[in-house]
Amino acid sequence: MKRNNNFIFSIIITSVFVSSCQVTNKYKSPDIDAENLYRDITATDTTTIADIPWREYYSEPFLANLIDEALKNNVDMLIAESGIRQAEANLKQAQLAYFPGISLTGTLTHVSTSDANAALNHSSVTPRIGIGATWEADIWGKLNRRSRAQYAQFLRSKSYRDLIRASLIANVATSYYSLLALDEKLNITRETAALLEKNVETMQALKDAGRQNSAAVEQSRSLMLSAKISVFDIEYAIRELENSLCVLLGRKPGAIERGSLDVQPAPMEIRTGVPMQMLVRRPDVRQAELAFRSAFELTNAAQAGFYPSITLNAGSFIGYTKTGFSNLFSVENLVANVIGGLTQPLFAQGQLRANLKIARENQLQALLEFQNTVLNAGSEVSNIMYRFESLEEKAVLRSAQIVSTKKAAEDTEELLKADEAIYTEVLSAQQNYLSARLNEVNDKLEQLQCVVNLYRALGGGEE
Repeated sequence: MKRNNNFIFSIIITSVFVSSCQVTNKYKSPDIDAENLYRDITATDTTTIADIPWREYYSEPFLANLIDEALKNNVDMLIAESGIRQAEANLKQAQLAYFPGISLTGTLTHVSTSDANAALNHSSVTPRIGIGATWEADIWGKLNRRSRAQYAQFLRSKSYRDLIRASLIANVATSYYSLLALDEKLNITRETAALLEKNVETMQALKDAGRQNSAAVEQSRSLMLSAKISVFDIEYAIRELENSLCVLLGRKPGAIERGSLDVQPAPMEIRTGVPMQMLVRRPDVRQAELAFRSAFELTNAAQAGFYPSITLNAGSFIGYTKTGFSNLFSVENLVANVIGGLTQPLFAQGQLRANLKIARENQLQALLEFQNTVLNAGSEVSNIMYRFESLEEKAVLRSAQIVSTKKAAEDTEELLKADEAIYTEVLSAQQNYLSARLNEVNDKLEQLQCVVNLYRALGGGEE
């Protein structure tokens, strides 16, 4: 008996020692070449707008309230939060694999006997209640690697939540600014329609005086009616965008309380920081890196599958039985399971090789997806920065264009009254002025959208 105990003790000590010398590799984050990631932008200043909390970045009260409401009630955010809880449960399940699995079992045995001479039947019922236990010794780190993979998935679910959060903040801000731009376009169009209506009256007066023909009156009226028709299209676009924004907020369709485009904070000085800051902060980059980390751990788990595993099983019944829980460490049970663990990999070499190959390919794909995510992130920041800078230069020219077209419209109208211009010149000048004003609104909106997109692209969005 002493010899058997020594055998058991040596097996346990060997298992603990080997488990401390696992054959798998230690995880290391992939190397990132961040040089020239922003193309022509050489950033050395580590100050970045992504460090600004979103409540300070979007300081306009109406917009801040809408973002706060969306973060609390948006369906995608609620789903992402549920995904975190689900990933946390999976992680706990993987961690429980280190401990013995204990279950309550029960049987009911019915025994019936008969006496042929006495023609009597006897029966008895024996209830048994017991405890069953199963435990796998994690000698080669297979369970540990699976647990680490689940932990990476748990962190990835948080990164996914952060990704949804950043996208939601950007979508609410973009929708809000688009709504303000439509309001401004509606005001401009209504104002223009009113001016064109007066122009029709002027043309009619000139016709009555014999200085213009009916064609001038009708073309002026056509331009005025076109402006009035546009009002209905803009009003529908406003209503549609309000309803879409309500969906983001998790509320029923309705009106959106808001400010005006001209009071929105002017774009602040844009600071991108260094590319590595962006890569650390961006949720999609973190998510892609954690996907690679999970695949790396699963590859090591598949590699550990080539080594024998030791799983101990025992059952102990209480009641009418006399067996004990010590069966878990009995020599017969231990030897049987050790032999089973040693022989199992020998008969499953083909399947194990296939599992390892699949795991390695998954790891390679995750690495390539991570590298592609990094490239896309750098390209996105580069595009936004270039567009923002071009819009700043464009705004100066647009202001000059508006001044010029406005003066042209006023001058040609005066020339028409003095019989020094024809009505088509007046109509063309008025159309150019209206187009320039509407384009100025588009430029302002695009500039605000660049500010929103750059904040998101750099990883901004924290409280």
